[in-house]
Amino acid sequence: MSKVLVTGGAGFIGSHLCERLLNDGEKVICLDNMFTGTYDNIKDFISNPNFEFVNGNVIDPLQYEVDKIFNLACPASPIHYQYDPIMTTKTSFMGALNVLNLAKKNGATVLQASTSEIYGDPEMHPQREEYRGNVSTIGPRACYDEGKRVAETLFFDYYRKYHVDIKVIRIFNTYGPHMLENDGRVVSNFIVQALHNKPITIYGDGSQTRSFCYVSDMVEAMIRMIDAKDFHGPVNLGNPYELTVRQLAEMIVEKTGSSSKIVYEPLPTDDPVRRKPDISLAEKQLSWKPVVDIDTGLDRTIEYFRAKY
Repeated sequence: MSKVLVTGGAGFIGSHLCERLLNDGEKVICLDNMFTGTYDNIKDFISNPNFEFVNGNVIDPLQYEVDKIFNLACPASPIHYQYDPIMTTKTSFMGALNVLNLAKKNGATVLQASTSEIYGDPEMHPQREEYRGNVSTIGPRACYDEGKRVAETLFFDYYRKYHVDIKVIRIFNTYGPHMLENDGRVVSNFIVQALHNKPITIYGDGSQTRSFCYVSDMVEAMIRMIDAKDFHGPVNLGNPYELTVRQLAEMIVEKTGSSSKIVYEPLPTDDPVRRKPDISLAEKQLSWKPVVDIDTGLDRTIEYFRAKY
C-alpha cells in the first residue's frame, strides 16, 4: 500500500482520482483549498479510514511522508483562473516548487498535471509533444498558460539537477460528473443551459473544434503514467475524436430533449480555434487510449447534472 498526496483532490478530476486510488487500495491525502473543489465531490469516501482531507494551499510548504504525488492544484477553467490571475500564477509556480521539494525529500514520484493550453492557439494540428506552442505571454489567459509552462520547466530542472522521478502530462479537454455547473467549460455550460431550456451560448461561430476525454479514461492514463518506468513525458492525454463546438451543442440539445436555441457571442481573446491531441506517444509508452465514446460520456454527464436539479 502506497501513501499518495493529491493536491486539488476535491476538484473535478482530483476527486475521481482519489476515488480510483482508494479503490486500488492506496492511502490518500487530499489537499485542497476549496476554491473550485467541493465537499460534495469527496463525500462518498470522506469516512474511509485510508482517506485524509486537508483544507490547505499548495503555495504553502508541504510536510508529508508520501510515496507518490499528483499535483492537480490550480483552477482550470477561464472563469476561475482569471478571477485572481496573480494567484493562478503563484499556484502554478509555487505549487510546483513545493511538490517538487516534497518529492525530493521523500524520494517520491511526482506527477504534474499540465495542460493542452501550453500549446496556445496551435499552428500544428493535431498537437504533438514536440510542438512549442503559439502562446501570448501577456493576454488574459497567460496566467494559466504560462504558469503551467513554467511548472513544466521546474519539473524537468528538478529531474536534471536532483534526479527527482517526475511525470508530466498535458491534459486536453476532460468532462464528466463532478464538473462545476458554473465553471464556464463548454460541456457543463451547454448541459446546464439545455436542462433549463435556456439559450445555449456559443462563443464565435461554433466552427472551432475541441476533443473531449471522459474523466475515467483520463484517470486511467494518470495512474499508468505515475507507474511507468523510465518515462517522464511530457505526454498528451486526451481523446483525439474531434468535433466542432456547434456539433457538441446540437448533440446535447438532442440528448436532453431541450427546447434551447443556440445563440452566438464574440470569441474571447486568445481562445484556440482548433484543439486535438496526437496521443501516439501515450499509446506507445502507456498502452493507453480512451475507451469511453462521446455519446456514452455525454449520457453519463447529463445524468449527473439532471440529478442535481
